[in-house]
Amino acid sequence: MAEHRRGGRGVDPADLDEQQLLRELETIHRSRHDTLLYGSAAALSAHNVRMAELEGEYLRRHPQRSAALGRTRAGARARQAPSDESA
Repeated sequence: MAEHRRGGRGVDPADLDEQQLLRELETIHRSRHDTLLYGSAAALSAHNVRMAELEGEYLRRHPQRSAALGRTRAGARARQAPSDESA
């Protein structure tokens, strides 16, 4: 696997194996909140670019991933609908 840095932006996501890609995604998502609140404009911009690269690679590898019902519009509507039990 060719691991090369791309202008300080880290290893090309396509060069990461599945475990490495998931670890990178977990790390960047954990750091997102602090970067948004406390990072410079340049840091936030770099974070946005890297997150998009990593997420794009994940989606490329898993185009048919399943979505949890609660994460869909139909699931959200079901949560908002009044239940028959409360009537």
